[in-house]
Amino acid sequence: MGLFDSLKSVLGMSAEADATRAADPEDLFGMSTAYLTMEADLGVPSAGEAALCFSNVDSTDFASTVEEVEAILDAGKEETGTDHWRHSDDYGYHWFVLHDEDPEDLVTSVHFAADEFVERGYGSRLLAALFAFEDESKNVYWVYSFRRGAYYPFVPTGTSSRDSKLEFKLQSVLDGELSVEDDEGYWYPLWPDRAGQHPWE
Repeated sequence: MGLFDSLKSVLGMSAEADATRAADPEDLFGMSTAYLTMEADLGVPSAGEAALCFSNVDSTDFASTVEEVEAILDAGKEETGTDHWRHSDDYGYHWFVLHDEDPEDLVTSVHFAADEFVERGYGSRLLAALFAFEDESKNVYWVYSFRRGAYYPFVPTGTSSRDSKLEFKLQSVLDGELSVEDDEGYWYPLWPDRAGQHPWE
């Protein structure tokens, strides 16, 4: 399953229809303590990056919403120093990518961005929030699925393979601290185009 297929699955009606709870941007704050657990208990520190993935709507109002999100992130940069940029991938999806060595600032910035989409009536366009970590030579992610209102771990080891053993370890350690998706069928892969890269690169 390629990136396009996995994204389409996450955005598909089945994921939304089978959702066990409504997505809530407030869930993103759970990552604040999860960062500490990841580093202290597992030795997997923050990679200093996070991203918010969303699908586009061809309307001036949605374009205005995206501009407002960007303005919010610009304003936040003055206070937190969180860098951000926009990225559009080859599959038609869009990303706000954030960089900050302080994980707390990353969580706050992703929350502000997601909350603005929801407040403007475009919460349904949000796909996922990804928080990146580093484990030796591998990128490790906690993914928040807005369609399912839950987190799941994702550890790609290439462009079509994943470290399931580490993913289950992450689940066992963080379950209870995060609202972890209990149906592994919804742990959708977000493959990078090249090994070692982030999905938004």
